[in-house]
Amino acid sequence: MFSSLVFNIYETALPKERVMYNKILIPLDGSKRAEAVLPHVEEMAKRYDAGAIFLLVDELQVMLGWDEVVDLSKCREDFNQRQRKAESYLVQHQKKFREKGIKTDVYVVHGPVVKSICSTAKEMDVDIIVMASHGLSGLPRTFYGSVTAGVLQKIDRPLLIIRTRSVE
Repeated sequence: MFSSLVFNIYETALPKERVMYNKILIPLDGSKRAEAVLPHVEEMAKRYDAGAIFLLVDELQVMLGWDEVVDLSKCREDFNQRQRKAESYLVQHQKKFREKGIKTDVYVVHGPVVKSICSTAKEMDVDIIVMASHGLSGLPRTFYGSVTAGVLQKIDRPLLIIRTRSVE
């Protein structure tokens, strides 16, 4: 009887298990390399019963060429087309995760990539950001690598960088 009493006291004295991650932010750029983090995110989301937030940052486009006149309706049309394409891309991933019972949201934001990722993480109060070390190939790969480095330098919360090998 005494051992059972001690066991119950011990059990109640243990701290409750803290959930480490409730919200996971996943910046994507449309590439297979960036998507290579998704199995890791899926596992984390299931393990911690966390929600996944898919983010695509649409960098603002320069409206004028060297000697062009601004066509606002064309700029608006291009903007709306990029928005629809980005949302459609993210919704595809959202559906796959929801089918597996994972809560998800999708966001398309506009602006500088590093600043947008960091500000979205703060606004959404995410617990961790998961991103690939290289999203694209060639010159864009160099840029995306610098995005990861930029986020690493500026972010105020955990960042999981997953090194992706060549992905077709």
